[in-house]
Amino acid sequence: MTSLPKDHDWWRGATIYQIYPRSFQDSNGDGVGDLPGITSRLDHIAALGADAIWISPFFTSPMKDFGYDVSDYCDVDPMFGRLEDFDALVSRAHELGLRVMIDLVLSHTSDAHPWFRESRASRDNARADWYVWADPKPDGTPPNNWLSVFGGSAWAWDGRRQQYYLHNFLTSQPDLNLHCMAVQDALLEVVRFWLKRGVDGFRLDTINFYFADKYLRDNPSLPPELRNDSIAPSVNPYNHQLHLFSKNQPENLAFLRRFRAELEPYGAAAVGEVGDAQRGLEIMAEYTSGGDKVQMCYPFEMLQPRRLTAAVLEETFARMAAAAPDAWPCWSYSNHDTVRHITRWGLSEAAARCYTTMMVCLRGSLCLYQGEELGLPEAEVAFEDLQDPYGIEFWPEFKGRDGARTPMIWQGGNGQAGFTTADRAWLPVTAPHLARSVAAQAADGGSMLAHYRRALAFRRAHPVLRDGAMTDIRAEGTVARFVRRGDETIFCAFNLGEDEQTITLPEGNWQQIGAELESLPLNGNMVTLGAWQICLARRL
Repeated sequence: MTSLPKDHDWWRGATIYQIYPRSFQDSNGDGVGDLPGITSRLDHIAALGADAIWISPFFTSPMKDFGYDVSDYCDVDPMFGRLEDFDALVSRAHELGLRVMIDLVLSHTSDAHPWFRESRASRDNARADWYVWADPKPDGTPPNNWLSVFGGSAWAWDGRRQQYYLHNFLTSQPDLNLHCMAVQDALLEVVRFWLKRGVDGFRLDTINFYFADKYLRDNPSLPPELRNDSIAPSVNPYNHQLHLFSKNQPENLAFLRRFRAELEPYGAAAVGEVGDAQRGLEIMAEYTSGGDKVQMCYPFEMLQPRRLTAAVLEETFARMAAAAPDAWPCWSYSNHDTVRHITRWGLSEAAARCYTTMMVCLRGSLCLYQGEELGLPEAEVAFEDLQDPYGIEFWPEFKGRDGARTPMIWQGGNGQAGFTTADRAWLPVTAPHLARSVAAQAADGGSMLAHYRRALAFRRAHPVLRDGAMTDIRAEGTVARFVRRGDETIFCAFNLGEDEQTITLPEGNWQQIGAELESLPLNGNMVTLGAWQICLARRL
């Protein structure tokens, strides 16, 4: 198998391209994407300028949550292919210079996993304490007030054990009990399995959910003015609690150190998903600081429904610096769980380009979600076509996640956009997407795809943008401005609004750079930015 040179810092400032395997490329005509399909399209990602791919779960699963309910951590679901197909994917990715990260779901399994089947069989078997079990209150109700992200109580009754089990998501996704060291050992064995198979790292699903309070104390209520719908939609009562005890427990730090120790011999890296509406940045800082836990985490500050403004950017970096100056974020605007940011923030083409250029100038690593480079908006999916149980539960106030999961658009015209030869894909290809195909944009130097390629090339051409310091971060009206410092000094300014703004650069001699990204020329040490315009300048 082809391998890349070992580099323990490859992740620092890297651009990671997320692949949702069901929707990337179908190779066998069944309407569902698969691993050979991904392999056949890796050239597109390499040409884009990404450094790594992150593949959402492809493990054996009943697919009640589309792979995030794992029933076998060490095998490929037949829907996606075989282990040999995964080996071929890794080999081809490495030939193209792409690292491979896979999505590990360590907080919970499927209820079809052999571990859970044994655990629920009795209270005294070898895996009886591998999941979070609790007796009912005297009146038969659940042991506490914890709520599921997917709605309702986080506890489900099991008649065999006459106990409740914890599920932070679907009832078919029971939570593992990581207070049990045997569970930790088993999960780390999974990590070793995939590292030996050649993966370069992991995306860790719900990294802050690994431990629940061992005393099962009630969560306190959250005042309405503090509620935030970045993790769950506003119609979900999950937002009514401060999740003080159901996640974010201090015991997680010791486990993450054990996890990191497994990565080190391989030069592998991990990025964790921090799902918390109140303390996401602080948890991210805690989990990535010190060099002994995970390398990166992404919080939800840029995945929220509210548009990212200059003031929010300033606040975000100030909070992060106060929590831990050496923390390492991984920024993203869209993923498989959120409404695509073009739609979520109501962005014009010019605004979308401005946000893209700003992202490649930020300190941290980056995650791009498939189709983002095409400027895809959220797809409209009719209720009868929905697959996501989350959307079905809260329809129509919340339409779920299917609108961000529709097939990748490789070709225009009628049909299935080059995604599949089947008459129908697992989710429908929507008409507004067809005009934004890879084929159409690849030959158009003014397309969104061309802009993403130029932006990522610009980041690579200026290493200071990948790992240099980021200072002087502030909002000046609607302009977000900061300086990147390292082997060169670059001034960055982005007008994230409609009103014209005139700003003055810091003292010194500056030269315009980034003309290919429509960076404006300077007027002395001043520049006037119209709506969604940018200024990039290098100190001479």
